[in-house]
Amino acid sequence: MQKVKLPKQVDPVKSANKRSDYRGVLLSADMPRLLGTVVDIADEVDVELKFDKDEQGLNFFHGHMACSTSLRCERCNEPFEYQIDTAFCFSAVQSTEQEDQVPLPEVYEPVEVNDHGEVNLLQIFEDELMLSLPIVALHAEEDCKVKQDNMSFGKIEPVNERPNPFAVLKELKRD
Repeated sequence: MQKVKLPKQVDPVKSANKRSDYRGVLLSADMPRLLGTVVDIADEVDVELKFDKDEQGLNFFHGHMACSTSLRCERCNEPFEYQIDTAFCFSAVQSTEQEDQVPLPEVYEPVEVNDHGEVNLLQIFEDELMLSLPIVALHAEEDCKVKQDNMSFGKIEPVNERPNPFAVLKELKRD
């Protein structure tokens, strides 16, 4: 099957009515924020995307993304391979600030459409990939060059004790 480049903008309502399915790639070069958080990333991010309507008539799209990336270990400062494989489920809303709109079921993450009724897939997927990265990038302990015995966090020097200014009052109390 040939890999095709996914559109950057898509109308979720029209796509849900057509029950569109996409299987393709997004170029990681188009995701500058993601490129700034990793050491290296594969040129293409594999994406499977399906648009549909649920029983309540809500339009939604779901799927998953996968790519290989390199992160810098916070412990030893060496790069290591990290595989991103994340699933998502979104429902398009007109505005996230409207109070009169019906709340979405918890299974859907709201995503706001622009003035033309389209969503920016590239931005949404870049956000999802960034959220899939670990908070603290670390090798597995057995793979890391810095072993637990070599981890030092510094020594705490004893605090110089100052004389108590009320010590004089203690002497007066004895009298």
